[in-house]
Amino acid sequence: MEPLLSKKEIADLLCAIREGQIATDTTGPEQTAKFSNAKSINLFHATHKSSHQLRIPNFDIILDSFAQNYSISLTNQLQRTFTISRIDIESAIFNEFITDPKNSGAIGVINLEPLKYGSLLIFDQQLSFTMIEIMLGASSEIDPLKLERKLTTIELNILKSVMSKACDNLTKAMSPLINLNSSLIKIENNPRLVSITDPDSEVLICRFKVQIGSQSGELKLLVPVATLEPLRDRLKDLLSVRTSNFGEWSRLIIDQILEMPTTIIAQSGALTLPLHKVLSFKKGDIIPLDYDPNAPLKVLVEDSLKFFARPGVHAGKKAINLTGAYR
Repeated sequence: MEPLLSKKEIADLLCAIREGQIATDTTGPEQTAKFSNAKSINLFHATHKSSHQLRIPNFDIILDSFAQNYSISLTNQLQRTFTISRIDIESAIFNEFITDPKNSGAIGVINLEPLKYGSLLIFDQQLSFTMIEIMLGASSEIDPLKLERKLTTIELNILKSVMSKACDNLTKAMSPLINLNSSLIKIENNPRLVSITDPDSEVLICRFKVQIGSQSGELKLLVPVATLEPLRDRLKDLLSVRTSNFGEWSRLIIDQILEMPTTIIAQSGALTLPLHKVLSFKKGDIIPLDYDPNAPLKVLVEDSLKFFARPGVHAGKKAINLTGAYR
C-alpha cells in the first residue's frame, strides 16, 4: 500500500500549485495543437441515424430494385435514357423535413395499402420542370429551363403519369416482402397539404439522383419508420437461403404450376396390338376391347390414373360423373 501524504505535505502541494510551481495541465503543446482543429460531433444524431439502419435492415436492397425498375419504365415511357441511382438514406422528424424550403417541387402522396401509413414521392424543382419539358416534346438539345417558382395545377397534372409509374415500380420492388397495392392519391406543391403521419414521427428520406442525358435532378422517397416496422423481420430474412429458396420462389413456382394446361382422358378400355395389324385396319373392322360396359371409366390425368367416372349427358353434351379417386 502506497504511503499517504501528511497534512503538511498536502498544504505544501496546494501552495505550490497556486503559485504556479507545479503545472496541472498534462497536455503538452503538441497535443494541444493536435486537438485544436477537432470538430464537434452530435453523438445523439449519430446514434439516432444508425439505430434506424439496425431496425430496418436490407431496405437499401428494396430501394435499389425500385431505382432500377423505375429508370427502365421512364426510359420506355418517355423514349429518353434515364439513369436513377440511390444517393443515401437519412432519418429525420417529419415536420422538420417537410417544412424545409429546400424540399419544394412536386410532392406525390402515395397510398401503401395494406400498410398503416403512406409515403411521399418528391421531385425537386429542376427534375419537375425537366420532366414536364420532356413530356411536352421538348428537344433533348435544348437546355432545360431553370425556374424559381411553384408548379401550377396544370404542370402537376402532367406529372401524374410518371409518378403513377413510380407507384407500380414500388409495388414490384416490395413484392418479395408483401403484396402491396401502391397508388398515387394526389400531387401537391404545398408541403402543408401532405401530412401522412404525426408531425413528430421519425421518417426515412431516401434520396436518388435522376440522370437524363446531360440533365439531372433529385428524387426523394419519404417513408415513415412506423410503416416499415411490420416488415422488419421480413427485411432481415430477405437474403437468407431459407427465405429466397422456399419463400418467394416456391410461391411463384406453385402459382405457375397451378396455371399449367393439363390433358384429361376418360378411357373406356385399352388394347395392345402389333403395328402390322394397326396398319391393316379398314372401314367396317370391329376391334374388340377388354372392357366391361358396367365398369366405371378410367380418368387419366397426363396418362396417370387418378379417378373413376360414369359416362352420361349434361346440357346436351357428353359428360362424365366422377365416382371416386384412384388410390
